[in-house]
Amino acid sequence: MSTHKTGIKTVTTSKAPLSASTVELKPSYNIPVVLAIAAIPLLFLQPWVGGAIAILGLFLMFQAVTIRLQFTATDLDIYRGEKLIRRFPYLEWQNWRIFWDKIPILFYFKEVKSIHFLPILFDPNTLKKCLEERCPRIES
Repeated sequence: MSTHKTGIKTVTTSKAPLSASTVELKPSYNIPVVLAIAAIPLLFLQPWVGGAIAILGLFLMFQAVTIRLQFTATDLDIYRGEKLIRRFPYLEWQNWRIFWDKIPILFYFKEVKSIHFLPILFDPNTLKKCLEERCPRIES
């Protein structure tokens, strides 16, 4: 059994497969930073558009700082700080996809009752690895 740090939480794992351990995704600030940088020249050309993109970039930066995704053995849990705000049991998932493999920007998953789109504000490689192991897609 070993203990290691992932993000801000300490997760204890044994020699069990990854799907039995809890994995917390590290934040990724790529999208918010790109939006904030792109907003700068737009502020001079189209102030309203540049301002809207800057606000979106700042909002996504705040989300990346405060939201954490944890893959447990049975669920995808979403936390804001230490508070669990949403739980998505894998048994209810029908499909998932990460859009644009080379530059991942959007994560989509469909449950029995709803569809979810999330910007990639966390490590996309670990996200994909966890999804493939815990919720394998059935290609048709």
